[in-house]
Amino acid sequence: MPHAETAGVEATPRTRLRWWTELPLILLVYACYSAGRLLARGDVGTAVDHGVAILNIEKALYLNAEHPLNRLFTREPLIGVPADFWYASLHYLVTPALLVWIFRSRTVRYRAARTWLMTSTFIGLIGFTLLPTCPPRLLAAGYGFVDTMAHYSSYGWWGGEASAPRGLGGMTNQYAAMPSLHVGWALWCGVMLWRYGGTRLAKTAAVAYPLITTIVVMGTANHYFLDAVAGAAVMGVGLLLTPYVMRTADRVRARFGAEVAPVATATGAGTAASGAAVTVVSAAPVPVGSADASSPIVSGGCQTSAGERIPRQRESRFGSGAEPSAAPQDAGDGAPAPAR
Repeated sequence: MPHAETAGVEATPRTRLRWWTELPLILLVYACYSAGRLLARGDVGTAVDHGVAILNIEKALYLNAEHPLNRLFTREPLIGVPADFWYASLHYLVTPALLVWIFRSRTVRYRAARTWLMTSTFIGLIGFTLLPTCPPRLLAAGYGFVDTMAHYSSYGWWGGEASAPRGLGGMTNQYAAMPSLHVGWALWCGVMLWRYGGTRLAKTAAVAYPLITTIVVMGTANHYFLDAVAGAAVMGVGLLLTPYVMRTADRVRARFGAEVAPVATATGAGTAASGAAVTVVSAAPVPVGSADASSPIVSGGCQTSAGERIPRQRESRFGSGAEPSAAPQDAGDGAPAPAR
């Protein structure tokens, strides 16, 4: 009985994904993301204007939670130092770890999850390019923010320029605050844990991780609240675009395969022709009495029997009702001589 496919369940991919093809792809996307951030530095004055405008909008909407959180993180090292470690490292650890986990244990879901993450990352890169934004920590001192990464730099590997290691601050774009992909990636991790975790601990982490990350990016003065909202929005748009991106990739792969197929077919045809030639040369003669359909003696649709090339050949040769003799002289010129 044929098995009916359940609606809403993803089918197994046609081609099995391999880690040695996935890892270079992920590294390539991240390299493009990092290079894009460097190329999209923008004008500092414009970035500062955008940051001040975002802060003013938040004050008008009574959404300004950055100031009290930043004061708390600056005043309490037991909160500020772990928050700096959280901001500087977890998105490099948790996101790849979840990708590997889904690849190994949820292979059917992996391609969609990976495509969603990559599509959203590229959308965020467009945001960095079009809207360079100064983070709260780089605003003038009069705005009341403290850069906790610089304040607690003696506790970690980072210096005074974002979360980059000491001496490498020039290799990062400090004005890429809008949207916050720290929050966006954390939201992606939360969705993956909620859908595929299966345990109460996993679901708790699914809620806690993006929520704590949002608090951390504001308390460390690296992002505004609206940056976090924009990061979540970017992930939403990426989720909506994922099916279209996957279908486009399938069409490109199918078209590329169709262009390669004629070459493979021609090669296969040449090989088959060579094999056919060898078969003809080395084939043994088919016995006269064989019932093989490929024998030239028996033709389809004609009323002939074994040994006849035209209908009723035997009747015309031996007469009506006569049968051929078993004597050697009646066997024909080509018959073998009897054994002696």
